[in-house]
Amino acid sequence: MAVKDPILKRCRYLGISPMALGIDKKSNRNPGGNTKKRVSEYGIQLKEKQKVKFIYGVREKQFRKYYDKAQKSRNATGAEMLSLIERRLDNVVYRLGFGATRPQARQFVNHGLITVNGKVVDIPSYQVDVNDVVAIKDSKKDYEIFKSLKEVKVVCPKWLSVDMANLCGKVIAKPQRDDIDANINETLIVEFYSK
Repeated sequence: MAVKDPILKRCRYLGISPMALGIDKKSNRNPGGNTKKRVSEYGIQLKEKQKVKFIYGVREKQFRKYYDKAQKSRNATGAEMLSLIERRLDNVVYRLGFGATRPQARQFVNHGLITVNGKVVDIPSYQVDVNDVVAIKDSKKDYEIFKSLKEVKVVCPKWLSVDMANLCGKVIAKPQRDDIDANINETLIVEFYSK
């Protein structure tokens, strides 16, 4: 996907709601379009992989690394791959409610506004682990965008805990498959790569 592709058009093609990306816009068409073309098994698997890459903003090379790492694990490959992607720092910042969208959360990380265990981390793909504390950098908490967050009530997944008054959160467990709310069929992705 090119960076300039319209997001709503891409959401329609992949059959996902813009709300899954944190975008509060509605498309004027049905998700997936209204074409009745027959799609091959390969096409269905490819579309599922593209959907996950689009939701999380991951490029093909990184995505393949997540798959390879998950394949070496003892857990189910698809669920482990989604768990690894879910524990990316940019996604954790988004899930904690510090960023309205994943791209905004990624930008906060890139600009050095986020700390992990008290140290600035500016790598969006950084893997957080259990007991890591993710917070807004102390010197940046006075920014208007972060001041307004203190009054917001955030519902974060059960594998995270958040303290909006102090603009920090903690990873209390690894995300399980049922913690991932996106409509993803990871077995199709495993089948795609196992060919």
